[in-house]
Formats: sequence, C-alpha cells, structure tokens
Amino acid sequence: MTAARALLALGTAILLAACGGSDDSDLDLAFVSTRDGDYAIYAMSASGGGQHRLTDAHGDPATPSGLFFQTEPAWSPDGNTIAFASKRSGTFRLYAMSSDGSGTRRLTSTKEEDGQPTWSPDGGRIAFARGAPSRLFIMNADGGGARRVTDEEAEEGDPAWSPDGRSIAYVQRSPGSSIRELWLVRPDGSQRHRLTNLGGVAQGPAWSPDGKRLAFSAAVANRFDIYTIGADGKGVRLLTSGDDSIEPAWSPDGKTIVFAVGGALVAIDVANGVQSRLTDPGDNDSSPAWAPGTEGEDD
Repeated sequence: MTAARALLALGTAILLAACGGSDDSDLDLAFVSTRDGDYAIYAMSASGGGQHRLTDAHGDPATPSGLFFQTEPAWSPDGNTIAFASKRSGTFRLYAMSSDGSGTRRLTSTKEEDGQPTWSPDGGRIAFARGAPSRLFIMNADGGGARRVTDEEAEEGDPAWSPDGRSIAYVQRSPGSSIRELWLVRPDGSQRHRLTNLGGVAQGPAWSPDGKRLAFSAAVANRFDIYTIGADGKGVRLLTSGDDSIEPAWSPDGKTIVFAVGGALVAIDVANGVQSRLTDPGDNDSSPAWAPGTEGEDD
C-alpha cells in the first residue's frame, strides 16, 4: 500500500468512526435529492451507504408543486417522525411522516408559505418560518396553536432549537439590508440578541449536541463556507475554504458535521478537518439531517 493510500484509508477510518459507524443498514441521515427528478427526501447511513428514497409517492417535476415535493427534513427527538416542507398543494406547507416514509400528514394549511421546521427537544413543539418576508413561529407538534415568537419587522428564518430547549437560533435580515446575521431568542420571545457580526450573509445554524457551539454557513466575501461559533458569540472558527459549502448538520456525537457542496454531501471531522464525500454531485443532494442520538431536555 502506498503512503498516499495509507493516509487516505486512515482518514476514512477516522471519519467513519466519528460518524458513528459504517453499517449500510443504519439510517443515520435524511437528506434531499433530485436524482429522481423531483425534490424528495432520502436516507442513508453515516458512511453514505444504503441510499434510498423514503417514500414511494413522486411529484411531477414539470410543475412547481410537483418539483418541490418534499424538502427540509427535520427529525423528531425520538427518531420516529420527520417533519418537512412540501409544495405539493401549490403552497409550501409543513407535513410530517414516519421515519420509514409512511403515514404522511399535513400540519399547516394557511395561505402563507411555511418551511424550515425544527423540533423542540421534548418533541412537543415545532418552530418554523412563515410568510414572505418570513417570520419566526412556533406551533404544537400536531400543527395546532401556531404563534409568532417575536414582534420585529425584520425578516426571520432558518430556526434551530437548542438541545436544552431554552433558545432558538435563527437568521435575521433587517429591512433594506442585504446582511444576514445569526440571532438567539427564547421560545417565549424574550432575550433576543445577535450572535454573529460578520457583515455578510449567514444562514443555516445547527447546534452542537452539547449546546456549546453552533455550525453555520456564511458568505463574507464571494463564497459560502462552514463556520462554528460559541453559543456566547465568541470563538468563530472557519472549517472550509472557498467551496460554497452550505447547510451544516452536526452529528449526535459532536465529532462530525455533514454539509452540502456542489450537489454532494460531504462530512468533515470537526477536530482534524478530514473530509469525505458521501454522495455523488450528479444527484444534486442537499439539506442533510442527522437521526437523533439521545433526547434533549426542554424547559
């Protein structure tokens, strides 16, 4: 074995260990792909094996409603349910299905567009973005009792509920500005404050399992990269460089972040930066979401 191959094998072994295993029968990640024509939700193991579509129903990619058939998957804390957004009715609404792709049911039905679901750690509520410009909302897990979180006029989106249930990270854009920063707010709308100050476009926050850091993508210059930052707003760290990397998702053991770049899903070891491509760029994959490891605690 050459030295280059030895290093590659070592890097792959380290990465798969960090991902929590390489058994192709495991269902570790949900993601979105257009490999069958429409945007739909798929699943695979942490190693990239066992890739398969979760549902048999297909949309018609020749129409907007059929093209955006299923997007933005979010696992419930117990791993039994996946919430997602779909335009199958002509307007983006939130739906939920069993983790095997069966039993799809609609959660929202207003005239406004809904998307970007994220579960509370106790599984009882879902935060999401509603309207245009989008605003931050919370509803019960069955779709009832929707209420707005803040009363700000700024555009709000990309919510991510913290593992302890006490905070929601989200992206805010002030009226008349192109700058998007990460903010934190309590589920009751209190203690709202800005987390980043990069002066660019930040998006897609994802909490580490211990709640101490967040991963996110940001375009400070011309391309998006993956960063992490402390929950206190300190210690910004750059993980990627210049590849238009977006949509980070933190593994349940905290060792790995999977993100989308160029139509493929890539995993990076947070400690040493070793990367491994999990899917083919030609499949146009995005929006990775890890199956939960352990349940969190809510307020």
